[in-house]
Amino acid sequence: MKTKLVILAMALLFSLNIKAQGMPVYDNTNFISLVKSLVESAKQTSNLVKTVKFLKTQKENLEKVNNVVKQLKAVGEIGRNNQRLIYVMQNDLRDILDSPYIKPNEIERVSESFNAIVENSLETMDFIDQILSNDYLKMSDADRADILKQKEIESKEMVSNITVRTRRYRDIISFRKMQDKINNRETEF
Repeated sequence: MKTKLVILAMALLFSLNIKAQGMPVYDNTNFISLVKSLVESAKQTSNLVKTVKFLKTQKENLEKVNNVVKQLKAVGEIGRNNQRLIYVMQNDLRDILDSPYIKPNEIERVSESFNAIVENSLETMDFIDQILSNDYLKMSDADRADILKQKEIESKEMVSNITVRTRRYRDIISFRKMQDKINNRETEF
C-alpha cells in the first residue's frame, strides 16, 4: 500500500507540473578555479607593470645613447672641419701669401682675415672641451647635443667662409697674373 501511495503522489506531482525550488547548490571546484584565475591574472598584471617599467627605463637609456652618439658625431664633424681649416692655413694661405701678385700692404689684411677664422675655431674647440669635460651648467645630454650640433653648423660655416676667401684671393691672383701678362706682352709690328 505504501508503494501505491508513493506512486500515486509522484503521479500527482508530475501531472501538476510543479517545479521544486530549494537551496542553491554551489560547485566548490568552480569557485576554486575562479580564485585561481584571479590570482593568475594578478600575477600577469604585475608582470605587465614590471615590463612597462623596464621598457620605459630602456627607452630612457636609448635616448641617452642617441644623445651621446649625436654628441660624438658633432664633435667628429667639428674636428674634421678644423682639420680642413688647418690644411687651408698650411697650404692655400702660404700659396696666396707667397704669390708675387699679392701686394705687400694686402698681406697683413689677408693674414688677419684668416687668423680671425682660426681664432674662432680654437675658441669653439675650447668651448666644446668645457662642455664635454664637466657638467657645464648641469646640462642634460640632449641640451649638450643641441649645443654641439649648433657648433658643428658654425664650424661648417667657418670652412665655407675660408673656402670662399681662399677662392676670392686665388681669383685676385689669377686676374692680376693675366693682367700682368697683358701689360707686359711684347708687341711685334
